Amino acid sequence: MELGLYTFADVNPNPNRSKGEEGAERLKHLLEEIELADQVGLDVFGLGEHHRPDYVASAPAVALAAAAVKTKNIRLTSAVTVLSSDDPVRVFQQFATLDLLSGGRAEIMAGRGSFIESFPLFGYNLEDYDQLFEEKLDLLMALRDQETVTWSGELRAPINERGVYPRPLQDPLPLWVAVGGTPQSVARAGAIGLPVALAIIGGEPRRFAPLFDLYREAARRAGQEASTLKTSINVHGFVADTTDAAADQFYGPQAEVMNRIGRERGWGPTNRAHFDTSRGPNGALFVGEPELVAEKIIAHHRLFRNDRFLLQMAIGLMPHDQVMRGIELYGTKVAPIVRKALTETSEEAKATAGSWSMMP
Repeated sequence: MELGLYTFADVNPNPNRSKGEEGAERLKHLLEEIELADQVGLDVFGLGEHHRPDYVASAPAVALAAAAVKTKNIRLTSAVTVLSSDDPVRVFQQFATLDLLSGGRAEIMAGRGSFIESFPLFGYNLEDYDQLFEEKLDLLMALRDQETVTWSGELRAPINERGVYPRPLQDPLPLWVAVGGTPQSVARAGAIGLPVALAIIGGEPRRFAPLFDLYREAARRAGQEASTLKTSINVHGFVADTTDAAADQFYGPQAEVMNRIGRERGWGPTNRAHFDTSRGPNGALFVGEPELVAEKIIAHHRLFRNDRFLLQMAIGLMPHDQVMRGIELYGTKVAPIVRKALTETSEEAKATAGSWSMMP
C-alpha cells in the first residue's frame, strides 16, 4: 500500500500582511513539505485545486512542477483537479509536462470538486454539473489513450483529428477519479476501469467500505481488467511525538476549517468532544503518536483492502514546524510499521495458499 499526503495549501484569508506575501510564504512552505515527504520515503503527495481566499493552490500543476525539480522519488498528483470547470486538453498538457519534468512521477486525480467557485469563475452553468464532468472525463481518457484525437460532446467544442502534445513519459499517464461517497460515482469509476480515491472526513469509515465492493463488482460486470483497479482512502489526521500533543495541535486548525465550511453548507458546529470521539478507533480522524496512527491505518486496510492511503495534515493554519515534524514522523515511524505489518500479512497469505495447494 502506498502512503502519502495531500493538502489544499491553506492560507489566512484575512492576513495582517498582503495576500501576496501570505501566498508566497505558504508556497515556500509547501515545497519544503513535499521535499521532506520525499526525503523520508513517502510514496505520494497530492495538491488540491481551489479558487477561494482561504487556499493558495488554484494551479496545482504549477506548484507540483516546482516540487518535481526538488524531489526524486515521490509521486506528484492533483487532489483534485476540478475537471468540470477546466479544459481537458490543457489539463492533459500540464500534467504531461509535469510527468516529463519529474521523470515519470505525475498523476491526475480528477473530480467534480467539493466547492463550486470555479463554475461561475470560468463561465460554466451549475445545472450542467454532472454532464460536464462525464463529458470531460471521457475526453481526458481519449487524450490519454491517443496521440491524435477525434471527439465530440454537447458542452464542449468537438476535436477533429488533432494531435495533443507533449506526450507524457508514462504511458498511460495515471488517472484517478475522486469521489465523495455516492454509490453512483463509485460504480461509474469501476465500470470505466479507473482507480478511485474516496474522501472520508466524517462519520465511521467502516460504513464506506461496501463502496469499494460495489466498485470492484461494477468493474467485473463491465469486463475491466483487475490490474487497472486501484483504491485510495483520503482522510484527515496528524502525527506528533505523543497522542496528546497531536490532538492539541491539530484540533484548533482542523475545527476552524470544518466550522467555516460548515457555516457555508449548513453543518452543525464541531467541538472538542466530537473531535476526540472522531480520533477514536472507529472515527474518521487519524490523530496520535506514530504507533497509534499506524495501528489505525493497518486496521482500516483490513476493511478497505485499499492500495493507497493519503493523509491531510496541513489543514487550516497548522504551524509549519509542526507539519514538518508530523511529516518526519509519518515517514520515519508510521510508514515502516505499516509496511512491515502489511508485508507480513501478505507473506502469511501466500504461505497459507501454498500449503493448501500442496494438500492431496
